Amino acid sequence: MKKKIRFFSSVHFKIAVVFVLLLMISIEIIGAIFIRELESTTIKSFEESVTSQVETLATNISGELNKYREDVEASNLKRTLSEFAKSDILEARLVDEKGTVLATSDPNLQSDVGKKNDFELFNTFNQRQEEQRDPITGRRVYINIQQVYSPTGDSVIGYLYVKSDIESKYQEVNDIAVIFLTASMIALTVSLVIALLVSRTITKPISEMRQQAMRIANGDYSHKVEVYGKDELGQLGETINEVSARTEEAQEIMEAERRRLDSVLSHMTDGVIGTDRRGNIIIANDMAMEFLHTQSEDVLGQSILELLRLNEDYTFRSLLEQPEGILLDLTENYAQPMILKAEFSMIRRESGFISGLVCVLHDVTEKEKDEEERRQFVSNVSHELRTPLTSLRSYLEALADGAWQDPEVAPEFLKVTQEETNRMIRMINDLLQLSRMDSNKIELKKELVNLNELFDYVLDRFDMVIKDSEKNYTIKREYTMRTIWVEIDTDRIVQVLDNILNNAMKYSPAGGTITCRLLETHKNVILSISDEGLGIPKKNLGRVFDRFYRVDKARSRAMGGSGLGLAISKESINAHGGSIWVESEEDKGSTFFISLPYEPYEEDLWE
Repeated sequence: MKKKIRFFSSVHFKIAVVFVLLLMISIEIIGAIFIRELESTTIKSFEESVTSQVETLATNISGELNKYREDVEASNLKRTLSEFAKSDILEARLVDEKGTVLATSDPNLQSDVGKKNDFELFNTFNQRQEEQRDPITGRRVYINIQQVYSPTGDSVIGYLYVKSDIESKYQEVNDIAVIFLTASMIALTVSLVIALLVSRTITKPISEMRQQAMRIANGDYSHKVEVYGKDELGQLGETINEVSARTEEAQEIMEAERRRLDSVLSHMTDGVIGTDRRGNIIIANDMAMEFLHTQSEDVLGQSILELLRLNEDYTFRSLLEQPEGILLDLTENYAQPMILKAEFSMIRRESGFISGLVCVLHDVTEKEKDEEERRQFVSNVSHELRTPLTSLRSYLEALADGAWQDPEVAPEFLKVTQEETNRMIRMINDLLQLSRMDSNKIELKKELVNLNELFDYVLDRFDMVIKDSEKNYTIKREYTMRTIWVEIDTDRIVQVLDNILNNAMKYSPAGGTITCRLLETHKNVILSISDEGLGIPKKNLGRVFDRFYRVDKARSRAMGGSGLGLAISKESINAHGGSIWVESEEDKGSTFFISLPYEPYEEDLWE
């Protein structure tokens, strides 16, 4: 028979009481601190405000008081004090240095003007602030006396007496305290009701869980088994003890977990291989088989060392001692690059017995490729900077050893050091520009430009360079007859054309012709620059736009340049939504093509 729990003994009631008691204590503590701090802050703020106003008034009234002493009428003093007196200011009174009342803001005390001050506070004529009880009304007032100095500030010419109604501030705090107390009582009442409802929502599910747990423990889901206890929690504890003796639900959970594990393994993006304690494969998911280009039926029972081709370098025990994993380069076995990282973990029982091994395979092909490119880039930067630095050091050491005194050698050495310094600056500027491009921190400043005139402008500059050159180049222009207007960043495109034309001049033979073409298609405009130089081998065509890449490194460095010009050009053209590529034939020359988006404009638009 189920023992009935009395309401005052139930968890339902206990939760509500504890909640309300905690809330009441918290409210009382918070209220006491709040009211006390509020009173202190309010009074202090009021006193500081009044003191500040009185000090300001004492300073401002100094000039008028000085005029009064020179037989000027006192009306200005009275008006100033009357304007100063507000709702909280009961009286503002001005007394000269001899104690004679000069003016007061209180209409009822105008008879005191011209008389000796009657207030005891003025007997000492000191500067002071204090809180007192008004002898007539019994209300608290705040007395503030400030000395009034002459305009020169060297003597006291009067005293400013201000009486403020501080009682109203105490009353405001008391009103707030009453409101807070009333609100606290209402909050406690409402909280008690809510606490009862909330505690009911807690204890009701507990009771239901107890009944369900009893049915599961007895294997009978259609009847309730009564358990005796003092409250709901005690009865729930007995129920849990009975449920722990049952294994039916545990078996169902284990089966569900097994199916879930199979599903997870099947949909993982990493390969997973499991072995027994001898290292033979007992499970492998689809991704692992895809990485290794095999089928699970072919690998079950096979040694993991054979599958991963680790027989020669590792044993099954040594795999367990590889906390950082092993890189497997399978590129030779497949048509495309494939690098896997294998990480191993032991399957250990509670007793400590090792019952197998789990291997997780990660595809790190792209990561390793990026890492290799990063290492190559760092190596190239280091090498490119080291060369001019080495040269600089050599010339500077020579100058330090006395070459600076040689009038023939010193200028040449200084010229070389300046050229090497400029070379490093150009290289660093190019690197910074590429860095900003990589992080998308450069915004194109596009404008509508006549591309024919822009191309001519760049080529005209190079014509001037050719006149001073000993190689006697010729620049040939082949343009479309139509004027082409495109939206581009002029500085970026000019930089690209300069880079390509500089390379054409470097690698063209003496007397060679550089052909520059400009034509349009339906949606693009094509610029091309052809030279008659050495050309580029086919195997190198795909890498000429890589950073620091040089086809002939020795010759390229001898001709100068940072090896970043074409890389910057490619990034600039890509930012315009265009493309850049090169066609070349060894010993016959190269042609660089630039394609930019182009939308033809109606001619009458510009007429």
